[in-house]
Amino acid sequence: MEKLAGYIDGDRYIQHNPQIGDGLSELGAALKAMTDAGITMKCDTVYRVLGKGNFVLTVSEGTFAGKLTSFCDLLRIENGNIAERWDTIETILAKADWQNQNGKF
Repeated sequence: MEKLAGYIDGDRYIQHNPQIGDGLSELGAALKAMTDAGITMKCDTVYRVLGKGNFVLTVSEGTFAGKLTSFCDLLRIENGNIAERWDTIETILAKADWQNQNGKF
């Protein structure tokens, strides 16, 4: 949490994930609840980082609760800190279940 505090705009931080409240303290509480429940989240590969103006989009792959997962995060930056965040977290299907051969990334 201490490291996050250096990147997040404190209690002015706006979160658009409906499962997490606004503010650094609410983000910390959500992460602690995940840890306490034994839920892990890990980013293994970052495929894209795109920035324009005060917005940054990251597209990455990793695991969430033990399942192969894609992560897309849109961040609004203000005064050098993350002020607002939108995200999508999607389980990646097994290749045998794909309806095309394009892959997730």
